[in-house]
Amino acid sequence: MPLADALLAGLAPDGGLFVPDRVPPLPVGWRGAPSFPALAETALAPWLDGEIDGWREAVRDALDFPVPLVPLRGAGWEDVSVLELFHGPTLSFKDFGARVMARLVARVLPEGERLTVLVATSGDTGSAVADGFAGIDGVRVALLYPEGGVSEVQERQLVAPRPNVTALRVAGTFDSCQRLVKEAFASRSPSGFADARFAGARPGGLRLSSANSINVGRLLPQTLYYLEALRQSGSDAPPVFVVPSGNLGNLTAGVLAHLGGMPAARFVAAHNANAFFPGHLAGDPGAPGASVATRSNAMDVGAPSNFERLTHLLNPVALRRLVWGTSVSDAETLAAMRSVYDATGYVACPHTAVGLEATRRYRAACGADGPVVVLATAHPAKFPDTVRDALGFAPEEPEPLARLRASPGVSAAIPPTLDALAIALGAG
Repeated sequence: MPLADALLAGLAPDGGLFVPDRVPPLPVGWRGAPSFPALAETALAPWLDGEIDGWREAVRDALDFPVPLVPLRGAGWEDVSVLELFHGPTLSFKDFGARVMARLVARVLPEGERLTVLVATSGDTGSAVADGFAGIDGVRVALLYPEGGVSEVQERQLVAPRPNVTALRVAGTFDSCQRLVKEAFASRSPSGFADARFAGARPGGLRLSSANSINVGRLLPQTLYYLEALRQSGSDAPPVFVVPSGNLGNLTAGVLAHLGGMPAARFVAAHNANAFFPGHLAGDPGAPGASVATRSNAMDVGAPSNFERLTHLLNPVALRRLVWGTSVSDAETLAAMRSVYDATGYVACPHTAVGLEATRRYRAACGADGPVVVLATAHPAKFPDTVRDALGFAPEEPEPLARLRASPGVSAAIPPTLDALAIALGAG
């Protein structure tokens, strides 16, 4: 299937995820790009040239914010850098994939066609997608988030009024939201439209897509910041990439970049108490369980969707050779936030702190002393209560968050049923 069609479809017709039939090699000289936008154009050309008209302009417009690589200075953190991915408009790494995807969808959606993008979010994805897609002709977004399962700041971002965006509080966990999205996709006919429950929303049915990391259009832009870390470092030594992980989309993007030729010594999958994937890497044959609520709530995923992509891209031996995993408790997360701040002065969000603790464990377990890049996935000000509990003070609130305090939030509560979703979308 062409990439443009997969972008609009979201999920494959059989309910599975789209995977590339081949990973194209990175162009020669990609590390010599003069800027991050130039690197993005170079690296995405093998994927998008001949597939989507105007994609270069779309990517330049989307990636208009900095991606600093910050070395930590302090005892025990030598050769460890933090790649700050939270300088986009919603202050999380989700801005990379969501903004690029939205602009590509705008270029491939047929004229006169309408698309409804369903998004299950455990915190940051929803606001990034809402911001990226807001006001795009022919597209509306429905955000499904677990009621009581996101931080107060994250909820303010989710419910901020935006053109063509509906926020829905789902009674349940993130897994309930993700299951509801998959049920909606399963209801589609071979033509790609949802079943009769949605027929009122559009003559002939409702065309659905997704902007979760189940959509391959989200993953390709996420490969770029791994490459940017190497471009900025200037080091010839392949780093270990430490990836705070939930639905495994971020990790899958790194693996795609590596399969395309990006040097990487290894990847560390840093999970919170939702520990299915670290258990799998350690040889536990258990099935995914229900999600567990944690301080690092954007990673509260019991059944990670991209697990099937990873196990398609890498056989079991290759997966365990390339990826090392660990699970970090809430108490250990808070302790890591404190110890890193005391040693270096760096203020980390709880998700990034999971990655920092995973870094310490990996070095102790594997004896690795080369360069390490920890992905910093969200701004600490999105989690003021957790930062205050760990450090005794709340981080300064950036202007985009302060502005939301004066914005009236709008959301609706629904049970986790397909009928309730249809009604909420005006199609019941």
